[in-house]
Amino acid sequence: MKRRLCTDEGEFGELADAWGRLYQRCGAATPFQSHAWLHSWWLSYGTPGRLRLVLVRDGDDLVAAAPLMLVRQPWPALVPLGGSISDFGDVLIEDGERGDRAAAALAEGLAQAARTALIDFREVRPGGAVERVYASWRGPRRRVRDSLCLELPAVSMDDLIGRLSTAKAQQRVRAKLRKLSALGVERRAVRPDEVDAALRRLLELHRLQWQGRKVTNEHLQERFAEHLVRSVGPMVRSGDAVVTEFRLDDTVMAVDLTLLSRQLAGGYLYGAHPQLRERKADVATMLLHACAQHTQAGARGVLSLLRGNEPYKHHWRPQEVVNQRYLLARRRTAPLMSAAVCDVAARSRGKELLDRFLRWRERGGGRP
Repeated sequence: MKRRLCTDEGEFGELADAWGRLYQRCGAATPFQSHAWLHSWWLSYGTPGRLRLVLVRDGDDLVAAAPLMLVRQPWPALVPLGGSISDFGDVLIEDGERGDRAAAALAEGLAQAARTALIDFREVRPGGAVERVYASWRGPRRRVRDSLCLELPAVSMDDLIGRLSTAKAQQRVRAKLRKLSALGVERRAVRPDEVDAALRRLLELHRLQWQGRKVTNEHLQERFAEHLVRSVGPMVRSGDAVVTEFRLDDTVMAVDLTLLSRQLAGGYLYGAHPQLRERKADVATMLLHACAQHTQAGARGVLSLLRGNEPYKHHWRPQEVVNQRYLLARRRTAPLMSAAVCDVAARSRGKELLDRFLRWRERGGGRP
């Protein structure tokens, strides 16, 4: 097997077909490892000269790929493309026996590419392909916890309702679904040629729904809009995403973007007009009902609520799944790995203290 380091942005764009075939042969892949998502992200967020793609080929076949970029703060590191707007980071490795050899070759290629940098794989979903690289790594290595994700089983909406803790809670959700039907809310998946306009409408509604409240600022930036519009159209055509419109009185009142892979269906972003809530439409139930359509026939492994521990998600009694962070070093970069582990511990302790303080303040400032 031949391994090589690609730093050319033009070549990255030309890898779409080979990357897509590898993506289909990697069962652990999530939509955030698709070529459309990663290449578009690079065009919006990448820094010229920092691209680092480690590629492994067996003859003409691309059998493994690590999409990385070089960062220099707070220390030199190779980190996955996709950044903070991607819920999962990973590499691609072909399944099966050939994939075992590809994983070993990819580990060797990563060691050569790293030089004096730490390799830092953030937000790896349990079962991710990086685990195969980690098992083959010959130098210092560490695995630590990363973000919490919440997941539901791949079942119908009726079965999701059946998971609720009480009969009264189940009745409330069924009443919300009847309310949506009585209002006349209609949903449909948009065609590939309609995706660009639908996503612009999604972002308009997203901005409107969060007006005057705390919002993820990046979702309001034009570079994010450009990335979303550029990446999702090809993903819809390849079956890696679906954009759903919700209409009321023939007006688009909400738009949802759900990302799809063999592993999962995950609601990534939505926008909903405030008038829906004014008319007593439960938007969360409406979106979950639509998302469940993509898992109920066993087409996906799970219905992922993606990163975040928001209280409303726990209403559905999801399973807690913790993303992992894999740190790989060479002997000369082992001190960088130690620094990263110490930083993780310090941030975790700081978050714990902040959570304790907030709980204390909520109790009225009594004894913490």
